[in-house]
Amino acid sequence: MTTIHLHANTRVTPEQFIAALTDFGPGRSQIFGNTDDKDLQVHSVGDHQADVTEGSRGIWERLTYDWSNPGHVVLRTTDSNTWGRSSSHVYDLTRRPDGTTDIDYTVVREGKNLRGRLLGAVVATVGRKVLSNAFDGTVKAIEARNGPAS
Repeated sequence: MTTIHLHANTRVTPEQFIAALTDFGPGRSQIFGNTDDKDLQVHSVGDHQADVTEGSRGIWERLTYDWSNPGHVVLRTTDSNTWGRSSSHVYDLTRRPDGTTDIDYTVVREGKNLRGRLLGAVVATVGRKVLSNAFDGTVKAIEARNGPAS
């Protein structure tokens, strides 16, 4: 199993970040580069949870989103063609006194099959940079979506 921890500081509020994270409408791929809009399938959405299948480039996973705790958002893998059920994404959001938000992002990848184990090994090595770049791109896209800094 591979675990990657990433960190960012952003000018958006935790609420703005969660709103973008849980917007399953068209254009999601503009915020999350590893999601292809044509592969997005929303099974259900509630006030603080969602059941969504998403992916890209032939890799998909069905995720249960839980944002019932405003500072702690958990996405758990319930099915995938690559990743096992111990896989997840966790966002811890901390509002700072200066008006910015710290985001601690943890990705856990458990390979479900040979392909998943090989990709997990790649993620553990060179994939960290790819994930870091994708996360930075997501943060920048959410900032752009929320307009110029005040």
